[in-house]
Amino acid sequence: MKKRFVLAATVALSALAVSGAAQAAWPDRSITIIVPFPAGGGTDTFARPLAHQLGQQLKQSVVVDNKGGAGGTLGAGVAARAPADGYTFFMGGAHHAVAPSIYKKLNYDIQKDFVPVALLAQPPQIIVVNPTKLPVKSVKELLEKAKANPGQINFGSAGVGSTHHLAGELFALKNGIELTHVPYQGAGPMLTGLITGQVDVAFDGLGSSASHIRAGSIRPLAVAAAQRSPSFPDVPTAAEAGVPDYEVSTWYAMWAPAGTPADIVKKMSEELVKALNAPKVKELWNSNGSATPNMTGEAFGKFVDSEIVRWGDVAKQAKVQPQ
Repeated sequence: MKKRFVLAATVALSALAVSGAAQAAWPDRSITIIVPFPAGGGTDTFARPLAHQLGQQLKQSVVVDNKGGAGGTLGAGVAARAPADGYTFFMGGAHHAVAPSIYKKLNYDIQKDFVPVALLAQPPQIIVVNPTKLPVKSVKELLEKAKANPGQINFGSAGVGSTHHLAGELFALKNGIELTHVPYQGAGPMLTGLITGQVDVAFDGLGSSASHIRAGSIRPLAVAAAQRSPSFPDVPTAAEAGVPDYEVSTWYAMWAPAGTPADIVKKMSEELVKALNAPKVKELWNSNGSATPNMTGEAFGKFVDSEIVRWGDVAKQAKVQPQ
């Protein structure tokens, strides 16, 4: 019996040693970040440079896998079912705090099927128009045109339930106007639609609109933030433009599938904080109108909970029909 006990204890200790060594070696292969929108959108703007920086830090390739569709919920469902082994992460955002109040059925639960890792970027949204199709130069002119032509002005979004969608509905509610919603399969296609004149206006994240504003393809009317963006100091805030209390940000964040080992989640959150403070990343974030957030783990989880409540209230007021 004594020999059997010693043998069992030895086997158990060996197993723990192997397990510990395996976890200590993380990562020992490629890591995938699932982005639930097509390439070229706001999420990509932050995901790809962040993946590159993480790859340099972790000495492993970090691959961005775009799985767009259904307002970002398709990719979220894929990520929720991914192995919880520390080699698949999910980069979503504010869209996924909106989705619970927009969709009747989701094949994932952002609060139960994922573990919050870190908030990554929080660029404000900006009201932008196609300068040829809708030649207005201020929010005041936009409102005058919208009131004179109810329902004739359309706005694009990254999909039903995206922050672009709810931001547009909130803007219409606050100003007593009627706008027609045109959903796309992501912010990238939506911006293409705006630039080519398929839609008149968009309530986009500053991160994805910034380069097109600089190129003159789209015209900014106001930034939905308390302060003007250092990147575009000549663009007024929504309050300065005549729409008080209209503050919206298209935030982006990282989650891990539920069940991912806690030590790996902690390690990834630490690596993300380090990556966000890398000079090149900070410079890029600033150029896209986003500060460098410092919110990880439980604090970030509570932030998500509050956002779900906030956007649920907006959807109810705007009478957005669940899909």
